Amino acid sequence: MTNGVDVGTQAAISSDKKVSGSQLKTLWNDTLTIFWGDWLDLRVRLVQVAASGLISPLIYIVGFGLGLGSALDATMKPAAGDNYLQFILPGMVALSSMVISFGGTTFSICGDRLFTKTFEELMLMPIHPLSLHLGKMLAGVVRGMLTAGSVILVAILFTGKIWSFLNPLFLLVLLLNCAVFAGLGVIVGLNVKSLESVGIYNNFVIVPMSFLGATFFDPATLPTILKVIVHLLPLTYTSIALRAAAYLTLSQFPWYSIPILLVIAIVLSWVGAYQFFHQQD
Repeated sequence: MTNGVDVGTQAAISSDKKVSGSQLKTLWNDTLTIFWGDWLDLRVRLVQVAASGLISPLIYIVGFGLGLGSALDATMKPAAGDNYLQFILPGMVALSSMVISFGGTTFSICGDRLFTKTFEELMLMPIHPLSLHLGKMLAGVVRGMLTAGSVILVAILFTGKIWSFLNPLFLLVLLLNCAVFAGLGVIVGLNVKSLESVGIYNNFVIVPMSFLGATFFDPATLPTILKVIVHLLPLTYTSIALRAAAYLTLSQFPWYSIPILLVIAIVLSWVGAYQFFHQQD
């Protein structure tokens, strides 16, 4: 009798695992379905997307890296890299991936909601809200990675350090950064009422973070109060981690940055799924 109960219990557990695995597969397939819709539009503009976030980093590289950097190199040695230009290049990669992941995702959803009115069709699809968020986020990640790839190419041309910018740890941090800001872009895109509102988010969130997110300086040199403020920004962890992945040893890598970025991305995904579930468009 006991053996029969045990067998029945094991069968029930096995069945639950199969259901759970089936649900995860469905969730992933639905995510790819949403992503594919954005990819069909994105693939005809690959060059445009890859180059769209390249102008600002190039200006910063020339103005700060080559201009200001030549003066700074004569008086100090950067915390990572051989000179100030090398120091800011990982920050430029972080900056470009943030801007395009956030902006591209926000404008994509905002355009579907406010102009083409195709967002209503998306909401009628029998798809889990989390898949809706992840699919849109995945498209934003691809946008960010494409643009970051352009900046990485520039960084390699300036430094000749191929492995510094193409090693797995560098790419992992970059991927997490794109996920964080694409996830934030989904949430903003679901809530804005006009394109002017997108500009407000950009001016009060993205632009300040571009300069305060450790892209041009080492946070360790700041006073305690400013250091606390800077470390509240997710871009700070990306800039620090990319810089360490490019130039420092594994023992010097800030491993805490990976779980922090991962947790932020997961929290944003939960919030985004909640927003999709309660969206009234």
